[in-house]
Amino acid sequence: MYDPAAFEIFYRRHVDAVTRFMARRVTDPHTVADLTAETFLAVIDSARAYRADLGSETAWLYGIARNVVAAEARRSARQSALGSRIAGRRLLEADDIGRLEEKLDAEGAGRRALAALEGLPDGERAVIELVAVDQLSVTEAAQALGIRKVTARVRLHRARRALRSAAAGGDGGHAAALTYAGGKA
Repeated sequence: MYDPAAFEIFYRRHVDAVTRFMARRVTDPHTVADLTAETFLAVIDSARAYRADLGSETAWLYGIARNVVAAEARRSARQSALGSRIAGRRLLEADDIGRLEEKLDAEGAGRRALAALEGLPDGERAVIELVAVDQLSVTEAAQALGIRKVTARVRLHRARRALRSAAAGGDGGHAAALTYAGGKA
C-alpha cells in the first residue's frame, strides 16, 4: 500500500543522490530532471516488490535508477534512428535549469571517468561504476546488479587491473579513471 508520508521521507533522503547519479550519466538538465522523476515514479510502482532481505534500500534504488538510465538510452537510440527529438518535456524555470547545470558541472569528473570506463566489458564496468563513481559498497553494487557479492568482487578486481594496465600504457583518460576507481571495496 502506498504511504505518501513514507515516500516523502524516502524521496527527501535520496533525491540528491539520484540527481547526482543522473548528472554523471547525461548532460542535459531537462533529461536529468526527467530521469530523476522517472526513477521515483518507478519506486512508487515497485515499492511492494522491495524486499529488505535481498539488499538495502540504496542498492534497490540504484538498481531502479540504472534501469531508468538504460531505458532512456534505448529510447534515445530509437529516436535518433528515426531522426526525431524527444518532445513533451515540461518547461523548467530558470532557477531549476541553473541548479541542474551546477550539478552537471559538479559531476563532470564523474562523466569523464565513466567515459574512460567504456572499454571495459559491461559487467566489469557496471560494478566499478557503482563502487568507484556512485560510492556504493561492493555488497550494495552486487545487490543493485542482481549478482552475488563474490562475482562483484571478481569483476571489480578485473576492472581495476584493466584500468591499471591502461594507465601504465600512458592513456591519460584511463589514468584519470584509475584515480577515480579507488572507491569502497
